[in-house]
Amino acid sequence: MQFDLPKSIQILERTPHVIKILLENLPSGWTQENEGENTWSSYDIVGHLIHGEKTDWVTRAEIILSNREVKAFEAYDRFAQFENSKGKSLKELLDEFGKLRSQNLQKLNSFKISDEHLSLEGVHPAFKEVTLRQLLSA
Repeated sequence: MQFDLPKSIQILERTPHVIKILLENLPSGWTQENEGENTWSSYDIVGHLIHGEKTDWVTRAEIILSNREVKAFEAYDRFAQFENSKGKSLKELLDEFGKLRSQNLQKLNSFKISDEHLSLEGVHPAFKEVTLRQLLSA
């Protein structure tokens, strides 16, 4: 499938709503429990998505679109949600995820991304050079 920004935005817009429908008002046994060591609960995953909204894809898009000489990304803390979500209910996390995604999509739309922009590159800590197209499709 060829990357299409407007179609990708449709998925990005819907994701918080779909996750909220799946998880809201379920018993904690469904949302708080994991499958054992080194696994995450639904609650953990929503926290992880929030951390990504705050520090990952839009921040990295801004770096790629900037005039910086070096466009290196900060390493992503894949486990930040365990500390950042403490004391919050799943409802609070779901609401926060929806709000952050909406704000990030507004920011993304303000970039006025062209086809030429999609070929611009940043430097990922693990994958090295990645294009804006690759970042947004992931």
